[in-house]
Amino acid sequence: MKFTRQTLKNEACFEGLGLHGGQPVRVRVMPSDEGIRFRVGSQRWRAVAEEVTQTDRCTRLGDVSTIEHLMSALAGLEVTDAEIEVEGGEMPGLDGSAQEFVSGILAQGLTQLDDAEIETPFKRVFLQEKDVKSAIGRGAGHWQYTYDLGERWPGSQTFESPDVVLEYRKEIAPARTFALIEELPMIEKFGLGKGLDENSALVIGEVGFRNEPRFEDEPARHKLLDLIGDLYLSGIPIRFLNVVAERSGHASNVRAARNVRESLGLLSL
Repeated sequence: MKFTRQTLKNEACFEGLGLHGGQPVRVRVMPSDEGIRFRVGSQRWRAVAEEVTQTDRCTRLGDVSTIEHLMSALAGLEVTDAEIEVEGGEMPGLDGSAQEFVSGILAQGLTQLDDAEIETPFKRVFLQEKDVKSAIGRGAGHWQYTYDLGERWPGSQTFESPDVVLEYRKEIAPARTFALIEELPMIEKFGLGKGLDENSALVIGEVGFRNEPRFEDEPARHKLLDLIGDLYLSGIPIRFLNVVAERSGHASNVRAARNVRESLGLLSL
């Protein structure tokens, strides 16, 4: 499949508190023509599945945590090349979604590089682990995610996007991260989510949301947002894939991205 590579016209900067750690962080997203790479000091990591070092409650690439929201924004804007310098070891929580990353990058403008060609899966790549399922295949950007809590409210939510690139900015990027109300003591105990507050994280109560949602199916949309960011570690532009996933999280998303790369002979060890 042929596509036009894109990068930023000018550097975009983001500052705030680390999403989980709560420490001050600064991120510079800069023009590049070497693919997407994250940098801390003199160390650099390619934004590919085999460079992921942790998937517990976030996706960590090398020494940089919580890359999923920025990677999702890059995927949704079809940015293929960027040098990302990180101070503080983590992405900022910002508003809990990818919306501020999208706005900040668009404010600096995008510019086209050369045309490129990439192979996409001829057959679907399946991943199933108990009740976690995902199917990824060559397509035209039709993505679907099902968030399912069983009998616990809100039960099952499915968000479907027939054109993920077209709908990304308005329908997916604003969806915030969330937590179940019963998870809050554990989150506090383990020092997670310190860079978020009641405006940047949706809390799911026993019979309703505890704060105002941006969408009634915001959890399903945010899980799709995360899925987009994680699967962009396959190196394939999201408009060339059709994806259906259910109950998947960072660990299974990254495994799926790795499986796609392996199926295409792109995996580097």
